[in-house]
Amino acid sequence: MNMRKINGYFRAMENRIDSVKSYRYELTLPKSSKNPKHLLIALHGYGQLAKYFIRKFDWKDAPMVVAPEGPHRFYLKGASGRVGASWMTKEAREMDIEENLRWLSKLYEKIQQVYAPEKITLLGFSQGAATAARWYQKHPDGFDQLILWAAVFPPDIEAGIFPTEKPLHFVLGTQDEYYQGDAAKSLLTSYENLGFRVHSFKGPHDIEERVLTSILST
Repeated sequence: MNMRKINGYFRAMENRIDSVKSYRYELTLPKSSKNPKHLLIALHGYGQLAKYFIRKFDWKDAPMVVAPEGPHRFYLKGASGRVGASWMTKEAREMDIEENLRWLSKLYEKIQQVYAPEKITLLGFSQGAATAARWYQKHPDGFDQLILWAAVFPPDIEAGIFPTEKPLHFVLGTQDEYYQGDAAKSLLTSYENLGFRVHSFKGPHDIEERVLTSILST
């Protein structure tokens, strides 16, 4: 319980109550694939919705894809119009991290029971990379490889305790609007030091089919 003074007259108390919440995710089943038992779990970036993000993985021989949606939806501009989703903000951050990991683990269990994939790749794009990294750290045995894409490694994870036994990949476009010049070089170096294999491509802050296909085929 967190107590705060307001104007010196009374104390406000922050409390918490647990309730039931429903979470959304998108799933595609490949019509033809070299490895239909390969599952890609892809976590979207800030302001995206799963139903649009999953379209980035629509190509021939793509694996089965599950795209969970961040639980916080909001209008991208003003109070109406297009809607996006977010995994968390700085407010109540620890609580959101805990709840994200809880419901993603339940999703994982459901997918395992229904589809029984033989190989699972976890991908986190942009803001979704932090959630993916935390999920991977908590359940490293549940995934065969991790791909983080165009994002800073979450600072709350200690590098020395992050599991590095399985393949780790980091991808960044040379024209990424958020990471250019020294910032991009520093980011790539930081991932190399963490044990990630880094990949670059000529393109913006987006998923690139050729690079992803190459990683998934290894």
